[in-house]
Amino acid sequence: MDSTLIGVIAGLVGLALGTFGVLAFRVSEQQRQLVDVDDDELTLPPGAAEVLAVVGRAFVVVDAVDGVVRASPAAYAYGLVRGHTVVHKQLLDMTAGVRRDGVILEKRLELPRGPLGQGTIIVQVRAAMLGEEYILLLADDRTEITRTEEIRNDFVANVSHELKTPVGAISLLAEALESSADDPEAVRRFAKRMHKESGRLAALVQDIIELSRLQGASVSQEGTAVDINAVISEAVDRSQLPAESKNIRIVVGDRVEAKVFGDRDLLVTALRNLIDNAIRYSPENTKVGVGVRSKEGLISVSVTDQGEGMSLEDQERVFERFYRVDAARSRHTGGTGLGLSIVKHVASNHGGEVTLWSRPGQGSTFTLRLPEMETQDEPEPAGVKERAVHERVKERGVHEQGASA
Repeated sequence: MDSTLIGVIAGLVGLALGTFGVLAFRVSEQQRQLVDVDDDELTLPPGAAEVLAVVGRAFVVVDAVDGVVRASPAAYAYGLVRGHTVVHKQLLDMTAGVRRDGVILEKRLELPRGPLGQGTIIVQVRAAMLGEEYILLLADDRTEITRTEEIRNDFVANVSHELKTPVGAISLLAEALESSADDPEAVRRFAKRMHKESGRLAALVQDIIELSRLQGASVSQEGTAVDINAVISEAVDRSQLPAESKNIRIVVGDRVEAKVFGDRDLLVTALRNLIDNAIRYSPENTKVGVGVRSKEGLISVSVTDQGEGMSLEDQERVFERFYRVDAARSRHTGGTGLGLSIVKHVASNHGGEVTLWSRPGQGSTFTLRLPEMETQDEPEPAGVKERAVHERVKERGVHEQGASA
């Protein structure tokens, strides 16, 4: 009897537990369904979430009160959204316009990248209705493209300005020459000036051609093993004429056995520009030193002058296109303001760098650093090991001060 009673009680307890479990499952299902119904993702128009996932742009979806329903990681990275809030008033103005007029709006905006600092991001933003309740903002980062266009436009403007000076001078000298046909002395004087201006114009055009060629050069695909000693010899040979005109002696010291991987003609151009620059700013009856050494996988070629040196402000800008430390003197000596910019491009294309050491009254030393080739018959793809060496050198923070010749 006792065992029968115990069995009945156990059955009743099991039935109660089973009933409770079923009820708990049903309550859980109802709560889950309520959460899903309230989930913003599922209240978007059918297929919208899938399309946004593959659209390839930063996007933000806002509701009727501009609360963020969904946003891509890129939207947060660009600083367009923080939490569930659209950050910038310009974006909110666009959503208000779309909500009011029911049209698609598209604008290019320059927005602060973050709450601190002066950094900005330029985005192309498109705003449109998404269903009946939501507004979609699509943003495409155009910062790099816009800045590249600005650099190109500035370059064209600078070239136009630089070309106007020698062209205008030649035109005026031609008129003066024509009006002085009966004065042999004046004819000789004006002809000499015309020759100088035409030479300056030719040098400027040549530098522009070199700079244009550099921007399209692919050293990693078209480079070869280059003997840096031969590059130095050719660059020095090409610079002998302007050096002799000022009685400046070019002194070359040391040799290296290692080679670099790159474009021989571009390297000659870069080094010749450094030597010509040293000659241009050195006093007469002095010397220009050219030294080379190989250390820790890096070949360094230094060009030292005995000129006036440069201030820190000039050193920060000397590699900019058309920048001249002394514009009046540079025009007098025939400088185009592009030589050091070309050197910088050549160094960058070869995985190297160009640095400057200078002190007012102590001259200047420009050093071109290039990664050396580890072997001469390397079967790996061109430039792989050279770039690796360069990265290791940069990580160690190798910085050296050029020594006077």
